[in-house]
Amino acid sequence: MATPLLQVADLGKRFGGFVALDAINLTVEAGERVGLIGPNGSGKSTLVNCLCGTLPNDSGTVHFDGHAVDGMAAHRRTRLGMARSFQLPRPFSSLSVAGNLRVPLLYTAAHRASARPSPPAIDARCAELLQLVGLEDKADRLPRDLTQVEMRKLELARAMAAMPKLLIADEAMAGLSHVEVDDILALLLRLNGQGITIILIEHIMRAVMGFSERLVVLVAGRKIADGAPQYVIRHPEVERAYLRE
Repeated sequence: MATPLLQVADLGKRFGGFVALDAINLTVEAGERVGLIGPNGSGKSTLVNCLCGTLPNDSGTVHFDGHAVDGMAAHRRTRLGMARSFQLPRPFSSLSVAGNLRVPLLYTAAHRASARPSPPAIDARCAELLQLVGLEDKADRLPRDLTQVEMRKLELARAMAAMPKLLIADEAMAGLSHVEVDDILALLLRLNGQGITIILIEHIMRAVMGFSERLVVLVAGRKIADGAPQYVIRHPEVERAYLRE
């Protein structure tokens, strides 16, 4: 039996006397689509930050792709193949859309290659990513010229430029229209179809249900459910804590 791509065991995080994460156990298999939900303040962002190295966990362990990553810097985890998109996109405002992709291509993807890619190879990969997310006609524009949904696509493309094995998409659909949500959902499914494992953190339940093969629910820093979405959403504690919030 293959080792899970991500293994989290008894993960804990405190802020003073406040328990943000209480003994979280989680596994994610290669190629899975996992939805992570929970009410505001449930610990979702803290969990993601501990996984990605933005915050150190106080207890427990995190293994990714066979590596123990506890204490490992965020950029080193990215180079192992763990990437994230942010709820609030953070592009380089003075760089073009294409320039925003060249940065991770140069400093992350290039680090994992056996030889530093040539400028034409970087340009080709940049064009490929822009076409993947539907921004090929915006390559020379600045981020400020993009619509909200285009900014979300750029954020996902920047994460994909790091050549991830695991993509953690943090509320990639927040504030979007019904049609735009469907657009991002289709993009995430295409990425998963290319072999990218995805954890989706999202409040839009129809998107979560349409995307996820498995649903994980956090409430007050504890994992209260983990399983097939159609069963998890009927869990009485999930209904009380989340769906009727």
